[in-house]
Amino acid sequence: MHDIRWILENPEHFDGLMARRGLGPLSHEIAKMDAARKACVARLQDLQSERNLVAKDIGARMAKKEDATALMARASELKEIIPALEVEEKEASETLFNYVAALPNSLDADVPAGNNEADNVVRITWGDIPSYDFTPKSHYDLGEGLGLMDFEAAAKLAGARFVVLKGALARLERALTSFMLDHHASAYGYTPVSPPYLVRSACMFGTGQLPKFADDSFATTDGRWLIPTSEISLTNLVREETLEPSALPMRYVAATPCFRSEAGAAGRDTRGMIRQHQFHKVELVSIVHPDASKQEHERMLEAAQSVLQALKLPYRVVTLCQGDTGATARKTYDIEVWLPGDNVYREISSCSNTGSYQARRMETRLKEKDERGALKYPHTLNGSGVAVGRALVAVLENYQQADGSILVPEVLRPLMGGQERITHGQN
Repeated sequence: MHDIRWILENPEHFDGLMARRGLGPLSHEIAKMDAARKACVARLQDLQSERNLVAKDIGARMAKKEDATALMARASELKEIIPALEVEEKEASETLFNYVAALPNSLDADVPAGNNEADNVVRITWGDIPSYDFTPKSHYDLGEGLGLMDFEAAAKLAGARFVVLKGALARLERALTSFMLDHHASAYGYTPVSPPYLVRSACMFGTGQLPKFADDSFATTDGRWLIPTSEISLTNLVREETLEPSALPMRYVAATPCFRSEAGAAGRDTRGMIRQHQFHKVELVSIVHPDASKQEHERMLEAAQSVLQALKLPYRVVTLCQGDTGATARKTYDIEVWLPGDNVYREISSCSNTGSYQARRMETRLKEKDERGALKYPHTLNGSGVAVGRALVAVLENYQQADGSILVPEVLRPLMGGQERITHGQN
């Protein structure tokens, strides 16, 4: 959410920021809507003042037993005009608010130029891509070959884009989740949280899922939403609060199921576990002072990378270009893990700095004033630390053996009861 007052005071600068998003110019339209709103407010105030004077004059005339017929007629007119104008003013305010709320965040100056993922910039590459003396398989062939990954059973239960994991693969999924949670808490000081999986519309709006991404999420019949990411639950822990600067940074980590309709992904990754309606993810959220957000972004990226390093999974980090950066983010790093079965890097984590964009939408402030005397907003950041299902996919493909068995990464073996290898039908 942008500061409307700032837009009106800095129209050319704002238009320049939105131009980097491929939009604009927009400031003139915003100024027109604000002028219409202000005209309603001014007219309403004038009529309310007139109503008060008319009421006072009617009382004075009646006390003197003088004729007040004309004044009473005007009072009746005002009784009809003012409510209608109040509705008009409310609609004008909502029109302006909704227009600005639908706009994407401004981008940091160092976000690379470009239109799509082909223009993203590789920042680092870590680990050696494994070589095999056999043709590596995709995760779904491996999982089904082990008898521990069942897409047909899932389809009977829920339809397409679901999976049933059994035995050692279900245990591996839990081990990955536990490892990530414990790692982020102990090594990076994130506070573990077990949040709700259902949230109100205000929370979805607060982090930017609404109104833009309503079609990509699942809604309940009572007006709540299944979380597409626990970023929503964690970030909204501070909604409508005024925070002491000394309380920052706040760092939270949660492992939750996530639910996405994938309305905009028809035909993409229809096989396997890469893009599903339900998946597990370990999410990192930070609420920090504005002066610390860039440093926190790098710290969060380091935390997410450390998971893949511990699992010894090769990956690369890319900085997203202008056209590929999500609407709520000022800057985003994606971590892409190597998948030998498809001979490609695939996203496994996305770490974003949203600046004050989400805090404004959540009405979260700091007990610290800016140069205009207004309360500052904290900055919020979020990142996958990492997507559990995709980590499982990466382990299966990178640790596969010629006989179709899977070696268990050393760091996970204590959480797997010492198990070193997953074989067919193994519990």
